[in-house]
Amino acid sequence: MGVAIRRAGADDREVVVGLLDRVFRNDPVSSWVFPDPDHRLRKHPDLMGAFADQVFAEGWIDMTEDGKSVALWLSMPAAGDASGDAADAHGGDDDPAAFREAVDPANERVEQIARIMGENHPTDRAHAYLLLIAVDAEVQGQSRGTELISAVLERCDREGLAAYLEASSERSRGLYERLGYVFTGRTLDLPDGPHMWPMWRDPQTRTA
Repeated sequence: MGVAIRRAGADDREVVVGLLDRVFRNDPVSSWVFPDPDHRLRKHPDLMGAFADQVFAEGWIDMTEDGKSVALWLSMPAAGDASGDAADAHGGDDDPAAFREAVDPANERVEQIARIMGENHPTDRAHAYLLLIAVDAEVQGQSRGTELISAVLERCDREGLAAYLEASSERSRGLYERLGYVFTGRTLDLPDGPHMWPMWRDPQTRTA
């Protein structure tokens, strides 16, 4: 029996950011952004908070009722779509610098990660973008991530909408492949750091 999923609100920010911090603090990408463990302990919550605030403002966050699993989504328009400024949504030239200033001004890697993700984000088709998904260690192995993602992918399939994400590990890449995502063929390579795997999912026709 799955856990109930609801839309997170502003009152849930502390829970969302706390969970993201715990789950991603030792992730390969976070460890690259903040190579010093003590500095990471201090500043990583600010990075996760910046991501969460962006999604609270521009997208939506699904979370399980117990607060132990969250998924951060953005609705991305195609370039030139009159419904939104796709260039700004995918990261303009000024956005990475502003992101760095908000998170950790002396750390150029905060700007680099934002710039690399923005410059390589697909813009030709509208899609649902899974920015981050986090499942607390004590409930991992219970298909929480699959349930959170599948709820959105089912809607994407009904509406004929594509989906996109960047996997940060081979293990997570395997999970996303089982949900229909396909590696685009070129990794995002952080300078002297780990790889990220951009993955795209076309809407799928569901049979009865």
